[in-house]
Amino acid sequence: MTRPVKRRRPSLAPYLFLTPAVVLFTLFLAVPIGYTGYLATRRTQVSGLGLGSGSRREVSAGFGNLAAAVTDGELWAGWLRVLGYGALVLVVMLGLALLFALALDSARVRLARFTRIAIFLPYAVPGVAASLLWGFLYLPSLSPIRAVLDVDLLGATTITYSMANVAVWGGTGFNMLVLYTALRAVPRDYYEAARLDGASETRIALLIKIPLLLPALILTTVFSIIATIQVFTEPTTLRPFTNTISSTWSPLMKVYRDAFVTGDLYSAAATSIVIAAISLVLSFGFLRVVRDRAFGED
Repeated sequence: MTRPVKRRRPSLAPYLFLTPAVVLFTLFLAVPIGYTGYLATRRTQVSGLGLGSGSRREVSAGFGNLAAAVTDGELWAGWLRVLGYGALVLVVMLGLALLFALALDSARVRLARFTRIAIFLPYAVPGVAASLLWGFLYLPSLSPIRAVLDVDLLGATTITYSMANVAVWGGTGFNMLVLYTALRAVPRDYYEAARLDGASETRIALLIKIPLLLPALILTTVFSIIATIQVFTEPTTLRPFTNTISSTWSPLMKVYRDAFVTGDLYSAAATSIVIAAISLVLSFGFLRVVRDRAFGED
C-alpha cells in the first residue's frame, strides 16, 4: 500500500531575500517615475490676479505639457549640441580605451600594473572636481596650455571640445578596465596558436582580440551613450568660467532650470519624460543595429 505523497509548502525564504530590493526599487525608482508622469499631466490654474487664497490650484493639463516639451526649440537645440558632444566623446574615449586595453594585454608591455592604475585613476576623481580642475586650466590667465597653444579653450567654437576632454579624461580608464578584463578572460591558447602560425601582435589584435571584445565594446558603448545623453556636470561646473554656456546647453540643464530656477515643475517633468524616451530609443536602436549587423540575428 503506497503512502500519499505530501506536497511541500513553498518556502518563503526567496521572497524574504527579495523584499529589500523590491522595497528600494519601489521607493527610489518606481514611485519617482510615477510621480514624474503625474506631474507631466498637471498645470497650475490661476484665478484673478493670483494673489488671494485658493487663486492658484492644480488642474489636469492632459498631454499639453508633453506637446509643449516636444515642440520646444530650446530642448532640440540642446539635443543637437549633446549629439555633437557625444559623437566626439564616444569615438575618442572608446578608441583610447580599446588602444590602452590592447597595449596592456600585449606580452611586451612593461609596468602593466602601474600603467593600469595610472590610466584608471582619473575615473576615481569626482566629476565636479575634475571639471573644476580643468576649468582653472582652461582660464586664459592661469592656463599653462595657453602658453603653448594660442587658443581660447572657453570660447564659443572650442567649449564643446573642452567639455569633451573632461569626459574623455575621466571615462577612458573605466572603459579600458572593462575591455582589459574581458581580454584577460580569453584563453591564451588562441594567441599562442596564432604566433605559431607566424601572426604578428598587430594581426592578433585585429583578427582575434577585437572580434572577441565585441560584446564588451557593445556594453561600454551603451553605457557611454546613456552617460553622454545625461551630460550635466561638465557644462554646469564650467558655466561660471565662461559666458558661452547657456542655462539650457544640454537637455538636463533645461530640466534643472525649469524645475529649480523658474519653478515650473510640470514642464520639467514633461521634458524629463521626453529625454527618457529619446534615451531609450537611441540605446535600443543601437543595440538593434549591432544585433542585426554584428551578430546576424533577426
